[in-house]
Amino acid sequence: TLKFIPGVPVLEQGTADFPAATSAESSPMARRLFQVDGVTGVFLGGDFIAVTKTEEMDWFALKPSILAGIMEHFASGLPVIEANADDSTAADEGADDEDDTVKQIKHLLDTRVRPAVAMDGGDIVFQDFDDGVVTLQMRGACQGCPSSTATLKMGIENMLKHYIPEVQEVRAADL
Repeated sequence: TLKFIPGVPVLEQGTADFPAATSAESSPMARRLFQVDGVTGVFLGGDFIAVTKTEEMDWFALKPSILAGIMEHFASGLPVIEANADDSTAADEGADDEDDTVKQIKHLLDTRVRPAVAMDGGDIVFQDFDDGVVTLQMRGACQGCPSSTATLKMGIENMLKHYIPEVQEVRAADL
C-alpha cells in the first residue's frame, strides 16, 4: 500500500474503504483508480488516498498511472464520493447511547491514534467494547500490515489500559 497526497482535501469527514473494485460503485475516484491494472484496494482519508496493489506489480510502473488517475479525477469536477452514497465510516453510529468508557475509548482513538496511523495511509476504527475487550477494525494501509499487530498490542492496548482501567485487551476485528 502506498499513500498519495493530492494537496487538496479528499474527504471532508471520515474515511472510505474500498477493498475491491466491486465495492467502489459509490466513488467515481475509486472506480477510476481500480481501472489501473494491478490496483486491488483504495482507501480515502481527509487529505490522502492510499492505494493497494498486487504483489506482482511494481510501484515504479504503477505510480504514474495512479497519479494521472488522481489528477484526472480532480480535474473532472466529479465528487470523490457521490452525495447519495452511505458514509463507509461507522465511527459515530450509536453515539447517543454509549457509556462513558466507550466515549473515552473513542476520544483517545480519535485524538491520539487515528492521526498517527493516517500519516501512514491507514485508519483504525472502533468496533466494539465488551467485557474489557476493545475490538478495532484496521483499514487502508493498516489492514494486513505486518506491524499492525504490534501497533495494536504494544501501542494502542498499552495506552488504553493506562488511561482506562476497564480495558483489559485490544483485538483486531476478524474480516
